[in-house]
Amino acid sequence: MAPAPPKARQLRAIRGMHDILPGTSDHWQTLEDQVRAVLDSYGYGELRTPLVEVTELFQRSIGEVTDIVEKEMYSFTDRGGDHLSLRPEGTASCVRAAIEHGLLDQAQRLWYRGPMFRRERPQRGRYRQFHQIGVEVFGLGGPDIDLEVILLTRRLWAALGIEGLQLEINSLGDSAERATYRDLLVAYLQDHTEQLDADSRHRLGSNPLRILDSKNPDLAEIIARAPSLLDHLGAASRTHFETLCAGLERAAIPYRINPRLVRGLDYYNRTVFEWISTDLGAQGTVCAGGRYDGLVAQLGGPPTPAVGFAMGLERLLELLPSRQPAAPDAYLVAFGADAEAAALHLAEQVRAALPELRLVCHCGGGSAKAQFKRADRSGARIALVLGEAELASASIGIKPLRGAGEQQVCPLAELPVRLPALLQAAD
Repeated sequence: MAPAPPKARQLRAIRGMHDILPGTSDHWQTLEDQVRAVLDSYGYGELRTPLVEVTELFQRSIGEVTDIVEKEMYSFTDRGGDHLSLRPEGTASCVRAAIEHGLLDQAQRLWYRGPMFRRERPQRGRYRQFHQIGVEVFGLGGPDIDLEVILLTRRLWAALGIEGLQLEINSLGDSAERATYRDLLVAYLQDHTEQLDADSRHRLGSNPLRILDSKNPDLAEIIARAPSLLDHLGAASRTHFETLCAGLERAAIPYRINPRLVRGLDYYNRTVFEWISTDLGAQGTVCAGGRYDGLVAQLGGPPTPAVGFAMGLERLLELLPSRQPAAPDAYLVAFGADAEAAALHLAEQVRAALPELRLVCHCGGGSAKAQFKRADRSGARIALVLGEAELASASIGIKPLRGAGEQQVCPLAELPVRLPALLQAAD
């Protein structure tokens, strides 16, 4: 007797990359639909970019000494010798697309959605494949557009039913102001070198502002006593920031000025902001963004002011009010060879007449008991019953599955007209 073949090794998803299953995907669709509706109401157009870009795009935009570029990107060399990376964020791709396709001859309000990739330690709310929806505005340099994107996010939270988010804002000034401040900060931190952790000592020579964003509690006191960039803003940057703050107050949006908020990417200037939740543990940032007026020119385009934000969908989903997956409205069961043959055709006719209807047509045969059991498990409110007798009389049975009531018979020709009322009565 021949030996049994070896059992195939079970393959699993890559750590930090997750399947989104039916039931859960309903929540994703609801979230995405509500966000799209708000963005449409503000006149933002959707831009879809590739998952893979040349690595140089992110090196030049995010910064070669950031954690993302140094440690986290999924990069590879393809068969043609090109150095490519899975996109770790969306802004650089949007800027590249806007330059490449000549979109910057006028102001643009754009949004994007999709997966991003960073190889970091998976934890709650932070995964190696994660999903973002983001907004990018090109060609508008005033604080009014900074205010608009924050107003837009507030409207999103209201539409989604998310409460309790806290807004933090800061100004990073312009490049000259940051350079002056950088020297002051480095001088201050060099006096405390022995107290810095290894990561901060590495950043001291490459990206010292990122030390202000350290989550190491042992550094909290040193960071709190560090000089504040807000004290070193020029007149134009200060006016920009004060105008934004005044607009937030007029809009009745509570906010906190956080002088240690620097964001993790090199391209930001002037306004930066974050919406934070206290319900997500250490990874409390739900939405973050700011102004990046120099990035378009840095990537080869014309000097163009820009502002935007991105929000993580996995984190937003954790904050959404609980919702039950959408069940079908009706489940069509059929008994007998002729009825089973006619059932799929009938289901297509009903869907054509009632395109919003969620209708499941039973497939695979089975006894009446088995089919009704599946109909009940589906969560449908009613069962549409097609047997040989109904087929002969051009009628269909309608059986409530969730409440009281007897099965009734409806002429097939009247079903599209009567079905909405019958479903309402079955609630």
